[in-house]
Amino acid sequence: MWQASILTTCLAVLCLLAQGCSTVPVTGRRSLNLIPAGEELQLGLTSFEETKKGTPISKNRAANEQVQRVGKLVAQVASPDLPNAQWEFVVFESKEANAFCLPGGKVGVYTGLLPITRTDAGLAAVIGHEVGHAVAHHGAERMSEALMIQGGGELLKAGMSKRDPKVQEAAALAYGVGMKMGRELPHSRQQELEADQIGLIYMARAGYDPAEAIAFWKRFSEANGQAKTPPGVIERWLSTHPVNAERIKQLEQLLPKAREEMKKPAQ
Repeated sequence: MWQASILTTCLAVLCLLAQGCSTVPVTGRRSLNLIPAGEELQLGLTSFEETKKGTPISKNRAANEQVQRVGKLVAQVASPDLPNAQWEFVVFESKEANAFCLPGGKVGVYTGLLPITRTDAGLAAVIGHEVGHAVAHHGAERMSEALMIQGGGELLKAGMSKRDPKVQEAAALAYGVGMKMGRELPHSRQQELEADQIGLIYMARAGYDPAEAIAFWKRFSEANGQAKTPPGVIERWLSTHPVNAERIKQLEQLLPKAREEMKKPAQ
């Protein structure tokens, strides 16, 4: 009986995989996305409203003007890849050196990041990166993978149902650890590098020198101590983000292509 159930589940998974593949703009990578666009958009809008209620919004005029100025230029070149986006750029008062872009084009920049971005071009590198996450639907992809992993766990559970409980427990633990180390974390790092690539192209199309992305990541590396004390092998393996040196190396390799984008006439 359970064999039939597994077969049915496998067929359902294959159907979802066939229907849920999409192509990431700029990079051309094929990705898994099982989340309806409307649902993803609503999640982004709701989360952004909650963030605005729970985090102070900066009243710094210069910071707000800069984020609006740079954000609108990046949004202009990214819009063809993110139709129906409801662009909004907000500066949040926080010492955290971070930024984000939620589905639907909702961008938040923390004031703690601005001393590191320094210039419009440095800020464009950050906003381009965050917008790259939204354009590639990385959040929906992670949710889709979580659904697939959950399905895989159910298959394993069904297949082990008649085995010794201790064997079942050991198998479930091994599956969980294996998926985390072998799939989730490496894929998270891949998404970060992909967002770097997309962001580099967007900032170049928006008229900013893409070399400034490299300068920004070097400053960011110094600010968080990676320049002096690079993370060890285990720390890299467990991290959801690539080390800054890896990001910088990729950006240097992509720089000639990005500069070609600057030479193209504006669309």
